[in-house]
Amino acid sequence: MSAEVRLLEIYRLIGAGQVKHALDNAHSLVQDVPNFQLAQLVYGDLLLSQAAPLKVMGSAPTNLANLAPQRLDQLRMEAERRLHALRAPPPENTIPTQFIELPPTTKNAIAVDASRSRLYLFENGPAGLHMVASHYVSIGRLGAEKTVQGDQRTPLGVYYITSRLGAKQLTNFYGSGALPLNYPNEYDRRLGRTGSGIWLHGVPSDSYARSPNSTDGCVVLANPELESILEQVQPRSTPVVIAKALEWVPTKSVESSRHNMRNLIEGWRVARASGDLSRLMSFYSPQFANGDRNINQWRELLEREVKTQRGRSLQLKDMAILGWRDKGDVLVVTFGEVSDGQRTGAVKRQYWGKENGLWKIFFEGVIG
Repeated sequence: MSAEVRLLEIYRLIGAGQVKHALDNAHSLVQDVPNFQLAQLVYGDLLLSQAAPLKVMGSAPTNLANLAPQRLDQLRMEAERRLHALRAPPPENTIPTQFIELPPTTKNAIAVDASRSRLYLFENGPAGLHMVASHYVSIGRLGAEKTVQGDQRTPLGVYYITSRLGAKQLTNFYGSGALPLNYPNEYDRRLGRTGSGIWLHGVPSDSYARSPNSTDGCVVLANPELESILEQVQPRSTPVVIAKALEWVPTKSVESSRHNMRNLIEGWRVARASGDLSRLMSFYSPQFANGDRNINQWRELLEREVKTQRGRSLQLKDMAILGWRDKGDVLVVTFGEVSDGQRTGAVKRQYWGKENGLWKIFFEGVIG
């Protein structure tokens, strides 16, 4: 049983008036996980409650409380975030709206709710995504919605894990390991967002958890919880959604959006395979950019490609479709592009945006 589950059980016992049982459990928890500071605070509260009723959580003697008032406030906030996860979990059989479609080859997905300091891990099975774990996390000191390098904010958007780093590859600061994300993505770049080095990672070995807003922009978990994620997720194919507040919808309600997006991308595929350059270019934004290539240079490249591929069928394999909405509607589409007579092909990623009510591709590139 995780330390957080044990802590939440202590809170449940307190709420049920079983203070002696809660005290025994708290004593056991701090013995087993001595660096869990919030658990130590709850244990201290329970000990003090044996002498007099507590007026507020973290009722340390005044001389001690004055030494670290900010830390007490942070621990109280951490307690509120953890308790909220207990009292208001996501509804059953729901998923975040961003997960429109994931192929069977994508085994896991991650969603982070910044307002709740919560990370949700999903498995992708025959029946689709289902949540298998929920973890407390810390985010940027100044909150979410990163825009520039060094602003101490966590980015909001749709990302992918790019690699997996073990503890031996890192300093103790990162704990059990790290999962770097592809921030800034192409949508971030389009909006002029800067910065780098946004990871999911652990905590130093002398800590159990950090306060809710305490990182330079990364998403930070307790080491035991990070380790369980490190063992499961696959770099490059695992999406990570970070939202200010996740919107949960019934799994079946995504089917309509999935159908519409499939039809949109199928239209692009047919145009690509047909060799009709004029029709194909109608799917691209005038503001398209791929590195140094603008829309005119991209047209020249596509013209050469469709000439060599004309008459050959084109299939899209293992397609993932993720949605995002903030300053505009965005689709992040990843697929393997396989031509007739080939067993494999390039893995491509497209970013689509709404322009005058129509979906247009503003980035397309090979990622593998």
